[in-house]
Amino acid sequence: MPRTPSSPALLAGFLAAMGVAHAVAPKPFDAIVPRALPGSPRLWTYASGAAELVVAAGVAHPRTRRVAGLAAAALFAGVFPANLQMAADARHRSPAHRAVAFGRLPLQVPLVLWARSVSRGAASR
Repeated sequence: MPRTPSSPALLAGFLAAMGVAHAVAPKPFDAIVPRALPGSPRLWTYASGAAELVVAAGVAHPRTRRVAGLAAAALFAGVFPANLQMAADARHRSPAHRAVAFGRLPLQVPLVLWARSVSRGAASR
């Protein structure tokens, strides 16, 4: 991921966009909530979207960026089970759907590394 001065802003924007997407179009997110989690999928969708918005605000502000970057890394790791659920559900779908679902799995790694990089960059200032 980018290691430019704008990467905290990009990360904050990415997190904010995802948080808004959870609120505006929750159905696709509901579908990938692991069934083992208690409560309704919609509750988890809204909670994860709210967490993304809070973390986005923290990453955007220089005083909270170090901690918020670590929180973003944890958030990206924490939503990995939803990506696993999506991949499991896609096993019997079209090849294109399977490609998207399985292609998302390794994308969590660069997101975690990006968030950690933003956190480290804030700590060195």
